[in-house]
Amino acid sequence: MASSRKVIITCASTGSIHTPTMSPHLPLTPQDIADHSLAAADAGAAIVHIHVRDPETGVGSRDVELFKDTVERVRNSGRDVLINLTAGMGGDLVVDDDDPTVAGPGSDMVNAETRIRHVEQLRPDIATLDCGTINFSDSNYIYVQTPNMLRTMAARYQELGVKPEMEVFDLGHLRFANQLVAEGLIDGPAMYQVCLGIPWGAGADPATMTAMVGQLPHGVFWSGFGISRAQMPMVAQAMLLGGNVRVGLEDNLYLEKGIHASNGELVEKAIRIIRDLGGRPCSTDEARKKLKIKGR
Repeated sequence: MASSRKVIITCASTGSIHTPTMSPHLPLTPQDIADHSLAAADAGAAIVHIHVRDPETGVGSRDVELFKDTVERVRNSGRDVLINLTAGMGGDLVVDDDDPTVAGPGSDMVNAETRIRHVEQLRPDIATLDCGTINFSDSNYIYVQTPNMLRTMAARYQELGVKPEMEVFDLGHLRFANQLVAEGLIDGPAMYQVCLGIPWGAGADPATMTAMVGQLPHGVFWSGFGISRAQMPMVAQAMLLGGNVRVGLEDNLYLEKGIHASNGELVEKAIRIIRDLGGRPCSTDEARKKLKIKGR
């Protein structure tokens, strides 16, 4: 059992996969997303991971103005919390069954520079770097991230002074993340997010998390999460393996079976698990120092 270990909690408040009909608490507008992020910070999250959505349709978006509106609301609140922006939008490829050479409806493919335009403008503390391509559903949706794209994004983050959160959905992604570190494209401490349970990446179970953590280089920062019903078990597993944790409505909509959660409630539940296992949540200032993130 860990002894009074300090654990950084990230809250991912909305994502782009869940639809508004799935939960009455899913934030959609910049105001909603900012409010949920701040509620998570008040509950004990040191990092808020932010996606944005089209306020009219609820569909995930990469609109720079929506990111700007949301981020400014968080920053202007006066609440000290680290902002982590997704750079995952713009890699969506839906393969057409009849003609695989044609991108099907729902595809949204842009180059690396376009994918990080909001990061260029807003200079968050952290931005994501999803370290590989993956079959992201049980049909024809492929999430695309090529080595060229990733090196371009990592190099620009380095120039901007934005900390990359390298999201790894499988062991191959982890190998490539390690390669980026070896090439000097990631400033220390390298930040990894072990993402488990997404079809068809690595499964959300103790053996898989243990195997992936075993492939991390010495001295890096890592956090882990599982989706859906595996969210809280993976909080406990990450804690036991010496890592940090992520929760939030992007990954799981329920506090327990049949009871919809808010982001703040998920953070509070994660903190109870962390404390029961002998740890405590990091403050934002402690997280900033651990990750060597300079104030803005």
